[in-house]
Amino acid sequence: MTDKIEVKDVTPEGTGVQEYSMYVAPDKIYIRRIKGWFRNLRFAGVLYLFTLYFGIVWLQVGERQAVLFDLGRRQFHIFNVTFWPQDFFLLSFALIICAFGLFFITVFAGRVWCGYTCPQSVWTWIFVFIEEKTEGKRNARKKLDKQPITANKALRKAIKHLGWLLVALVTAVTFVGYFVPIRELIPSLLTFNVGGWALFWVGFFTLATYGNAGWMREQVCIYMCPYARFQAAMFDQDTLIVSYDAARGEPRGARKKDADYQAAGLGDCIDCELCVQVCPTGIDIRDGLQYECISCAACIDACDSVMEQMNYPKGLVRYTTEHNLAGQKTRILRPRLIGYGLVLVTMFVLMAVFITARVPAELDVIRDRGALHRITPYGTVENSYTLRLMNKGQQDQVFTLNVNGDIALQLISPERIHVAAGESVNVPVRVETDPDNLTRPSIDIFFAATAVDNPELYVSKESRFFGPSSFR
Repeated sequence: MTDKIEVKDVTPEGTGVQEYSMYVAPDKIYIRRIKGWFRNLRFAGVLYLFTLYFGIVWLQVGERQAVLFDLGRRQFHIFNVTFWPQDFFLLSFALIICAFGLFFITVFAGRVWCGYTCPQSVWTWIFVFIEEKTEGKRNARKKLDKQPITANKALRKAIKHLGWLLVALVTAVTFVGYFVPIRELIPSLLTFNVGGWALFWVGFFTLATYGNAGWMREQVCIYMCPYARFQAAMFDQDTLIVSYDAARGEPRGARKKDADYQAAGLGDCIDCELCVQVCPTGIDIRDGLQYECISCAACIDACDSVMEQMNYPKGLVRYTTEHNLAGQKTRILRPRLIGYGLVLVTMFVLMAVFITARVPAELDVIRDRGALHRITPYGTVENSYTLRLMNKGQQDQVFTLNVNGDIALQLISPERIHVAAGESVNVPVRVETDPDNLTRPSIDIFFAATAVDNPELYVSKESRFFGPSSFR
């Protein structure tokens, strides 16, 4: 007989089955704005990025918007360069360069991208500014939220959300303006004559900006952004991070300004928690390195302001490295950083070579699928093709066509083909040859297009010429 472990019910009498929720709603973070050197640096960065984002969309190059991603015509215009679907590898290359650039910055200085240039952080700071101007400073906002609904509270909330929606709407219209010409988009929106897709995306990005920067805020950084999860794989003990100097600050405790805190066995931290109040993700930097930290340095500004008031040295919370905190020397140049740097420089050089060597024209050849060949009334063998000629440049071009092969060929096509800048044309052509020239069922031929005003602008494309299956 097999022995069995006796099962005993240890549930206290009268308690019954208890259910626990796996989800706990996060507490609302009331961010306190603080002045300081890093705050000024963030403000300068925000101003610069806003100028780029809202300004570039209005620049013109000739008759065209300078930066326009025309999905309908499958053309990406970036100032004087036009990219076509055939240039997709260049876009992919550019995105890979951005990824390696982010890796390089992360290894060197942690999540400074998040704290200073990430759109989520930038727009969150703008929304917090609007919130403070309409509802008051941090303590006033907390007090207002605890009050019952009054006319004053409803008015303040309404003005805040209207401000958020206005910023979100302007952001969305500008974003869509990079895909639909902004000078056409805004009048069509004002006259309610906008297309369905443009209206959909304006509404979508308005709600996305309003929700992310106004309501979700730190939840996007903590739970939705993948960068917060894989950043630890790129950190090392020489990575520049925002850190609290526990050796200097502990044990923490309140004290008077002129008190001899060292005699009382206290460190420099007065436990004011100002560093927690200014943190946009609500963490306590004194608990050590945390993946929620976006390296915005708001806690550094807050702590430095307190240290200055207490006549203590600044830098209790500062940008430093784990090696530096441990009293060791920080290595700036290290294998991982050098590796990312070399890859980044190499890819920049290759990208420049690709763009410089890029021919601003493209030629595609499409065979007539109805018949491989036909015999003309004159006894010649004829193949039909459609040539698609694309002008990737910023100037109109006139091209001439010719065809070459191992045998004598005659091309029947227009003498000259005019292709406007950034446009493409389809040209039906025919190629003929005497059947006596054919020694096999198919031969390789090459179509070529040459610009009349610029003979160096030359593109060619290989195709096949088919004849009868039997020969003399």
